[in-house]
Amino acid sequence: MNIQLPDGSTRTLAEGATAFDLAADIGAGLARATIAASVNGKQVDVSHVLNDGDEVSLITEKSDEGLDIIRHSTSHLMAMAVQEVFPKSQVTIGPVIEDGFYYDFAFERTFTPEDLKKIEEKMRQLCNQKLPVSREEWDRDDAIAHFEGIGESYKAKLIGRIPAGETVSLYKQGEWSDLCRGPHVPHTGHLKHFKLMKVAGAYWEGNSDNEQLQRIYGTAWASKGDLKSYLMRLEEAEKRDHRKLAKSLDLFHLQEESPGMIFWHPKGWTVWQQVENEIRGVMRDNGYQEIKTPQLVDRKLWEKSGHWGKFRDEMFTTNTDNRDYAIKPMNCPCHIQVFNQNLHSYRDLPLRLAEFGSCHRNEPSGTLHGLMRLRNFVQDDAHIFCTEGQIQDEVCNFIDLTYDVYKRFGFEDVIIFLSDRPDNRVGTDEQWDKAEAALHQALQSKNIEYGENKGEGAFYGPKIEFSLKDCLGRVWQCGTIQVDFSMPGRLDAEYVAEDSSRQTPVMLHRAILGSMERFIGILIEHHAGKFPFWLAPVQAVVCNITDSQSEYVAEVTQKMLKSGFRVDTDLRNEKVGYKVRAHTLERVPFILVAGDRERDEKTISVRDRSGQNLGTFSVDDWIAEMKKMQLNHD
Repeated sequence: MNIQLPDGSTRTLAEGATAFDLAADIGAGLARATIAASVNGKQVDVSHVLNDGDEVSLITEKSDEGLDIIRHSTSHLMAMAVQEVFPKSQVTIGPVIEDGFYYDFAFERTFTPEDLKKIEEKMRQLCNQKLPVSREEWDRDDAIAHFEGIGESYKAKLIGRIPAGETVSLYKQGEWSDLCRGPHVPHTGHLKHFKLMKVAGAYWEGNSDNEQLQRIYGTAWASKGDLKSYLMRLEEAEKRDHRKLAKSLDLFHLQEESPGMIFWHPKGWTVWQQVENEIRGVMRDNGYQEIKTPQLVDRKLWEKSGHWGKFRDEMFTTNTDNRDYAIKPMNCPCHIQVFNQNLHSYRDLPLRLAEFGSCHRNEPSGTLHGLMRLRNFVQDDAHIFCTEGQIQDEVCNFIDLTYDVYKRFGFEDVIIFLSDRPDNRVGTDEQWDKAEAALHQALQSKNIEYGENKGEGAFYGPKIEFSLKDCLGRVWQCGTIQVDFSMPGRLDAEYVAEDSSRQTPVMLHRAILGSMERFIGILIEHHAGKFPFWLAPVQAVVCNITDSQSEYVAEVTQKMLKSGFRVDTDLRNEKVGYKVRAHTLERVPFILVAGDRERDEKTISVRDRSGQNLGTFSVDDWIAEMKKMQLNHD
């Protein structure tokens, strides 16, 4: 029989040949590396029997698909090890997640760190045994009886939801078996590079009304080097955790009396102001007009815009004078109210309204995470009111602007996705066709590579999503631009067209940073608290060596302050080495030291936060250097 390969060639095999036989026919090395296959677009085990004319791609551990299979197979390896070490435990579900996997267990007590060590050691023993992994097809009722018979009630419940008369697939390794669609690696010897990470609580089926389970998280990789690199990235990410750095650098704090909301300290608020002023200048230079809209708005507006029906559970609400109000969870309906206060001509369009809009959303308490997930956050939000013919130009301009802003903050690696129409949406198919086409055309005109998130658009329009890759390779979704044909009409927005008719404008929802708080959290972690000079809350500290330089240090500090720099003075009765170390730990970009010679010569000795001595400068020359750095965003 003939098998079609991805390169267009064919391979002739004997009847009854498997995917493994195909790999072996091509080469012994490929046979050893192959862990699964894709046959006519469906992933299968290497034991899958091929048919004449099948299109087959072999999957190795080096591919993304192969890595997912390794992780899924490792979750089964972990479940087997748990039940060998703790026979009274029950397994439930265990999917692959980003960078790893987890499995939920029902057990009589909480797993401890020592338990994880025992489980991991048992996994290595099972790995070394190279246990064959095989797939079996079972009748649904027989499978239920099997799992009930061995005390696996959760598995029996899962299978019980499958219609009677159907078959289910089980995977066996040794004497242990589990319900799974597969595919899996051929034997446990392929699962060498893993580590169990932590235990967390979980509920059966994610419902807090159900039984409490225990979730063991793990990670698995194709090579020892990949695992080591991942663990090193985790260690580095732990050091860069913005919550820890916020405490050590005195930037902000959170507290239980206001969950999901930030108390900014002077240094943290200084960083905020630098970011906000940078964006404000960008908006001003690109034709945006800044506005400010209320926090509390009658529910009637949210009903009319469609948000009340979609997001009521995420809104904070109140009632006064027999009227229901919502603290605004987004800014767009309020921006339309500003637009509606004047009758605009087509000559006024595009009209760009921007706001640093404070929003409140009732996020579940378990999802809150420092600056990254909050209940109160500020968006660098703007809405562009334009004609249909202006959409593509406005989107193109926004793309250029977004790339420029990210570069200013030190991000060069940007990932783009286009999210198109969801099943639950407003507007006509014709409107969605035009909106999606405009976004595609804008990206293509810029020769930008982008992926597509099918069905992930907003309920009112498709969107382009901009994600940043930080220094650790982590991806953060930040900016968006969305094309909306629906909301302006729902809220009675109109303009006078060239033929004097009244027309409904198109509204482009757009943000570059997204949440200001979250973006600052990303900045903290990306720079490990070592902000670029222009962003640093304290740009320099001037230190004396003895009391005899105190007046000169104060004079230098005042001169720098008057030049517009953020400078502190350290006149403590401490050794200068102690002061330098202290301010280095505080990530201050420059530590300026004055002794008797500097005082007499009207100079200053400059060290950077890495400890490098940059030399001695006249005060005016150093101020000139700082101005260059400020201007160049160093």
